[in-house]
Amino acid sequence: MFSWFKADPLKKLDKQYKDKLEEAMLAQRAGNIEKYSELTVEAQAIAQQIQLLNRAKA
Repeated sequence: MFSWFKADPLKKLDKQYKDKLEEAMLAQRAGNIEKYSELTVEAQAIAQQIQLLNRAKA
């Protein structure tokens, strides 16, 4: 009945993914390649979660 009040987990994960990529880009521009690598790995993990949710919806 109140399903429209529930937050969409895909939107939340998509925002987290974009934020991680932006953080990674800023770290790379600052010359912090180690931090860039860590953030890229975290972004890839979020992307995998997004793919799993998309498959579950289909």
